[in-house]
Amino acid sequence: MLRNAVQPWHLIVLLVVCLLVFGSKKLPDMARSLGRSMRILKSETRALRGEEPREGS
Repeated sequence: MLRNAVQPWHLIVLLVVCLLVFGSKKLPDMARSLGRSMRILKSETRALRGEEPREGS
């Protein structure tokens, strides 16, 4: 049912809408903060599992 749900043109339309809504100056800052948040979430889930962080991560 959802096999072909996300086509490349969907991503292009989404990018254009984001540019129109947020502007080109705020997008890099938003991407940077999203990356930071994902790194924090990954480290917290690893800590909850009791795993040791690997070198280079």
